[in-house]
Amino acid sequence: MTVWIVNPFDNLPAEGNRPQRYWLMAKAFAAAGHKAVLWTSDFSHATKAKRKLVLDVDDGFQVRMVATMPYPANICWQRVLSHGKLARDWLRQARLEAARPDVVIASTPPLGLCDAARRFAREAGAKFVCDIMDAWPETFYRIVPRWLLYPLRRVARRIYTGADAVSAVSKRYIELAAGYGAKSPMHCCNHGILLRQDCVGQAGIAAGRAPGNGDGKAGARLVYVGAMGLSYDLETVIDAVRALEDATLDMAGGGPKEALLRERAAGCPRIRFHGYLGDGELRTLLSRSSIGIIPMFPDSCVGIPYKLADYAAAGLKVVESLGGEAGELVSRYQAGRHYEAGNAESLKRAIVEADGIKVHDATAFAALFDAERIMSGYVKWVESDV
Repeated sequence: MTVWIVNPFDNLPAEGNRPQRYWLMAKAFAAAGHKAVLWTSDFSHATKAKRKLVLDVDDGFQVRMVATMPYPANICWQRVLSHGKLARDWLRQARLEAARPDVVIASTPPLGLCDAARRFAREAGAKFVCDIMDAWPETFYRIVPRWLLYPLRRVARRIYTGADAVSAVSKRYIELAAGYGAKSPMHCCNHGILLRQDCVGQAGIAAGRAPGNGDGKAGARLVYVGAMGLSYDLETVIDAVRALEDATLDMAGGGPKEALLRERAAGCPRIRFHGYLGDGELRTLLSRSSIGIIPMFPDSCVGIPYKLADYAAAGLKVVESLGGEAGELVSRYQAGRHYEAGNAESLKRAIVEADGIKVHDATAFAALFDAERIMSGYVKWVESDV
């Protein structure tokens, strides 16, 4: 069958990044003998820059890029306008394709593009699968009055109830769709990592990681990988590390709070900002770390973030403030500690305690995020239930 996969946000391997969710999904469908087409944007959401054109790839599927209006920040009116135009332009471009798909899998967010994919699937007589990777508009409840988001809730309801199947990166999002009235087949498909390339587990820790924080001193080597936005409790992380004289913190990524965070960390050489890193650089940074930080507010509507997969695959212990599914996994595998978001003293205690423990079974913890297993199961689910 022919499968279209629609997502404008993931980084691309051609940009020096490791393959993410939708690249891995397309690769898995191609490996199973299906014709897969990955639809993405010619604008990088991570770097806020235009991309180079990518078409056919060695992983056996095709890439279609849609011209996208740039936007300067994750939260701005230009992004709202860009998403609206992207949905219209994608629908126009999809209708011009001679070969029609049997299945259309579209991520939400963005809601408008996912709704356009739902509409096109109906026109083309294809099955439509909504894949939830973030809770929109719920993720904005912390910063926008809920009544302003009612129109987006209507779109979300239309998508969830109109899908032939719903998949999601966490059980929390499956429950979200069901709460909107979705009654189609559902499947939880966690974020995955190519463990053959990235996983070090206990053996890697024992063989390749000497104690210390990289400066010749003993202490926790903390790492944070991801966005520096409003959903992240990064100020507390910086305050806690400044107070722990033997801890270091490496931060990879960027976002609207980066400049303020750099100011907050000024004068502390143990806190280092690296910007966006390519795949090889990121793996090197993770291999030199001992604890991964997930500093997210519990009301951020996130179930299992990408960074938990990154940390587990790299054999790191985890300190998190998210709770929920992520916290339950960390607790089950005795892989780290929980702290109270916004509380620097709570975080300091969690770091000190996590630094002194050994993950109960780092290999099994990492195996939860084995992309080959996860995506192979996803393909079989689509083949059988959609």
